[in-house]
Amino acid sequence: MFESISSALAGISLVQLAIIACMALFASVVGGVSGYGTGALMPLVLVPILGPEPVVPIVATSALFNNTGRATAFRTAIDWRRVLIVLPIALPTVMLGAWGYTLLSGRGVAVLIGSVLIATVPARRIVRSYGFSLTDRGLSAVSVGFGLLAGGTSGAGIMLLSMLMAAGLQGTAVIATDAVISLGVGAAKVATFGFAGVFGAREIAVAILMGSMALPGAFVARALVQKLPVRVHTVILDVVVIAGGSVMIGAAIAQ
Repeated sequence: MFESISSALAGISLVQLAIIACMALFASVVGGVSGYGTGALMPLVLVPILGPEPVVPIVATSALFNNTGRATAFRTAIDWRRVLIVLPIALPTVMLGAWGYTLLSGRGVAVLIGSVLIATVPARRIVRSYGFSLTDRGLSAVSVGFGLLAGGTSGAGIMLLSMLMAAGLQGTAVIATDAVISLGVGAAKVATFGFAGVFGAREIAVAILMGSMALPGAFVARALVQKLPVRVHTVILDVVVIAGGSVMIGAAIAQ
C-alpha cells in the first residue's frame, strides 16, 4: 500500500507535500471556525505545484474527509430539514457543473478558479450588507444555481454559507449543516470526475494527504470557535484569496 502511494506521489517533493499538508490543516481549522475557506485556500497551493486542471477534483475528494470531520465535530447542530431542502435540488446541477469543468483547458480552469475566488469576497460582503432572507421555497430555488457553481469550481462554499444564514441558521448550525450538504456535493463531484476519468492515482493520493489533516483540524476549530475573533481571520482570508486569485488569472493570461 505504502509503495503504491509513494509511486503515485512521484514527482512531488517532500517540501511540496509538507506545504500541502500544512495548508490543508490550516484550511480545515479556518473552515471549521468560519464555515468556509478550504476550497478558497487550497488552490493557492495546489495550482503552482500540480497545475490548474486537477485542483477541483482533488479539493472535492479531500472535502469528503474534511466535511466528515466537521460534521462529526458539530453533529448535534446539524439542521437536517435544510439539508433535505438543498441537496436533492442541487445534486443534478452539481454533476452538470462538474461535467462542464472536465471540458475546460488548463488556461480556462485557471481563469475560472481565479475569477470565482476573487468574486467570493465582494459577494459575501454584499449579501451580508443587504441582509436578505430566504424561505424554504427560496432556498430550494437558489440551490439550483449553487449546484452548478459548486460542481465546476472550488471556493463556492461562500454561496452555501450565505444561503443557510439567509434561511435563518446561525452559529454552529451553519457550519454543521454546511458540512453535511458539502459532503453530498463532494460525493457527486467525485463520482462525476471519476466517471470522466479526469484524475488518477497522484491526485487521489494528494487528496488523501489533505483529507488526513481534516479531522484534527475540525476539532481544533471546535475548540477555537468561541475564542478566535472571526473578523480578524476573515480579513486575512479575503486578502489572501484576492491576491491568489489575481495571480492565477495573471499567469493564465500570460501563457
